[in-house]
Amino acid sequence: MVAIVDYGVGNLFSLSGSFAFIGQKVCITSDPETLRRADHIVLPGVGAFSDAIAKLEESGLIPVLKEEVKKGKPFLGICLGMQLLFDESHEYGVHKGLGLVPGKVLPIADVIPKDYKIPHIGWNALSFPKPSYIFRYLKEGDFVYFVHSFYGAECEASVTATTEYGASLTAAVQNGNVYGCQFHPEKSGEVGLKILKAFCELEGSTC
Repeated sequence: MVAIVDYGVGNLFSLSGSFAFIGQKVCITSDPETLRRADHIVLPGVGAFSDAIAKLEESGLIPVLKEEVKKGKPFLGICLGMQLLFDESHEYGVHKGLGLVPGKVLPIADVIPKDYKIPHIGWNALSFPKPSYIFRYLKEGDFVYFVHSFYGAECEASVTATTEYGASLTAAVQNGNVYGCQFHPEKSGEVGLKILKAFCELEGSTC
């Protein structure tokens, strides 16, 4: 079973629908015991980092999520959910993250040309500087859908995919059994479904 963490932030139902479409048993939950019973955990997120981390803290689920990660359970952060994996975010102040992936979250405005629109919205191609199991069904140049104004930085050792938007930006990361996608697999058509399928095929390990 795939458990999607419900903490008041995230595109829960389209994500749930994508897992169901590929034949996966899925539930949206804020129950610690359900998260412990799940085979895979997904942390979604949209909006501001500070609001999301505050809601996650209020939910009381952070210790549970970290316990399950420590056990080796496959864990996937999507969009803002990926950014929450980092040590800290510099989105309107400095905010502590979950510390599951070394690095920080910085504004793309600091690295892209001034005439590029922010947020970055739309379809962009992926490049893969190193292999990651969740991209096993993809090929170089496959397109996925992005919506973001901030990106993962100072995380080179964990970067598994990049995209070009006036600069090379972090598109995905992996640290052991923790995975993150800056883009939205659930909005990325067949390519996104292939990513979710590969994630569901992971067993508890550091693949």
